[in-house]
Amino acid sequence: QVQLVESGGGLVQAGGSLRLSCAAFELTFSTHAMAWFRQAPGKEREFVATISRSGGSTVYRDSVKGRFTISRNNAKNTVYLQMNSLKPEDTAVYYCAARYTAQDVAPPYEFVYWGRGTQVTVSS
Repeated sequence: QVQLVESGGGLVQAGGSLRLSCAAFELTFSTHAMAWFRQAPGKEREFVATISRSGGSTVYRDSVKGRFTISRNNAKNTVYLQMNSLKPEDTAVYYCAARYTAQDVAPPYEFVYWGRGTQVTVSS
């Protein structure tokens, strides 16, 4: 059974940094695009970033471009989200997601597997 396990969330002041990790189990990691989504209280879940199976292609939502970096280590079956210059509006539960892709692309939709999330809280 596929499992995605996020870690690295926490409380940080505005302007600070956090690095989220997501470890994948029972998944052929190198054939799956990976992504991070987030959901703030009272809001719908939204796409944050995605990375192709090789790591060669990435896509970001506009509001995190230049501040967040998604990366992956296929040898460790792990995807990361480095978050810098955090803002209070980044406060949310962050979810890791995976989907199979036949090609080395980074689509921001139709993810099949999901983690349980990790809370990120940015204080002003």
